[in-house]
Amino acid sequence: MQKFEKFSINIGGKLHFIERPWVMGILNVTPDSFYAGSRCQSDEASARRAEQMVAEGAEIIDVGGYSSRPGADDVTPEEEFRRLSQGIEAVRKAAGDEYPISIDTFRASVARQCIDKYGALIINDISGGTLDEQMFSTVAELKVPYILMHMRGTPSTMQSLTKYDNLLADIIADLAFKASTLTQMGVSDIIIDPGFGFSKDVEQNYELMAHLDEFHALGLPILVGISRKSMIYKPLGITPADALAGTIALNTAAIMAGAHIIRVHDVASAVQARDVATFITNAY
Repeated sequence: MQKFEKFSINIGGKLHFIERPWVMGILNVTPDSFYAGSRCQSDEASARRAEQMVAEGAEIIDVGGYSSRPGADDVTPEEEFRRLSQGIEAVRKAAGDEYPISIDTFRASVARQCIDKYGALIINDISGGTLDEQMFSTVAELKVPYILMHMRGTPSTMQSLTKYDNLLADIIADLAFKASTLTQMGVSDIIIDPGFGFSKDVEQNYELMAHLDEFHALGLPILVGISRKSMIYKPLGITPADALAGTIALNTAAIMAGAHIIRVHDVASAVQARDVATFITNAY
C-alpha cells in the first residue's frame, strides 16, 4: 500500500492541485473505439456524455478522436482535429474554459492545432513521442503538460512486441529516459503512464499492476488506464461490456498503489471506488 503523494499541474498558468487521485473520464469522439458504450459521434452525444461525466465527479476529461484499437481504421489529421474540436467544445460547454482537458493524440500537428484554437490543454500521447518526432519539441514550445505513455511499435503492431529482457526495468528505463529528455527541453509538467494493454500481454499487465508502486521512483504523477481492457475480459471470458466489476477492482488496486489519475469509461463507479480506496490509504 502506498501513501498518496500530492502533485500540482500547471495548465496555461493556472495551478491545478491533485490532492487526492483524480478520475479522468473518457470522451471518445469515434465510431470504432474498442468499448462501444464510449463512442460519441454526434455533437449531441458528446455534449450529453460530457455533462454526465462532469456531474458524476470527473476532475478531468480525456478527449480522443483516433481509436488505438488494433485494426481500427486510420484517421486523417483533419478528421482527427474535427473530432477533437467537437469533444473539447462539448466539455467546455459542460464545465467551463478552465476545466482540465487532455487530448488523446500522437500527432504534434493536431495537438498544436487544438492548443492554438482552444488554449492550454494536456497532451496525452499513447506513443510517448515515438510516432511523431516533432512531439517533444512541440510540447516544449507550447509549454503544456504531457502524459508520457509507454508503448512499442504502432497500435497495429504493438501486440507482436511483447518480449522484454526485464518488463519492469525496461519500461521504467524507457519512461525515465524520455522524461529526462523532456525535462532538459524545458517541459515542467510530465505525467507517466505505464501503458497497460499496449505492447504487453495479459500476464505482463498484471505484473505491472502488482509492481505499480515501483514507478514512484521516477518522482512523477502516475496515470493508470485499465478501464474495460482485455487484461480483464480475456482471462474472465467476458466482453468489454461486462467488465465493469473487474475495472473497479483494478482501479482500486491502482489507487492503493498510489496512482494519481485513473482513466475510466464509468465515472460514477470510479469516483466511489476512489473515495473508498482513499479512506483506506489515509488510514494507513
